[in-house]
Amino acid sequence: MPKTLFQKIIDREIPAKIEHEDDQCIVIHDIQPQAPVHVLIIPKQLIPRLAEAGDDDGAQLGHLLLIARNVARKLHLDNGFRVVINNGPDGCESVPHLHVHLLGQRQLQWPPG
Repeated sequence: MPKTLFQKIIDREIPAKIEHEDDQCIVIHDIQPQAPVHVLIIPKQLIPRLAEAGDDDGAQLGHLLLIARNVARKLHLDNGFRVVINNGPDGCESVPHLHVHLLGQRQLQWPPG
């Protein structure tokens, strides 16, 4: 299977604006932002989508949410933010590599679409 776009970013084959990186994940700014702040929290371990995560991926999934919280604090999203995980074609998944969207710095609508 060829590398996903995110694996190429993790491997530094494609440049990205990196906001955070640790041994488990990388956080990059989205190239098509849907809010003034729009970053992607991407696990370095390939999990194609949330529906394919195993029970043993729980610690990794929890880490992604804690990083979302930390990055939200770092980016001063004190008035609120949204965390989104797209899954499959109807969920608007565009890259088959699980990732968490963190959006903020504007009033977000509900329902989202």
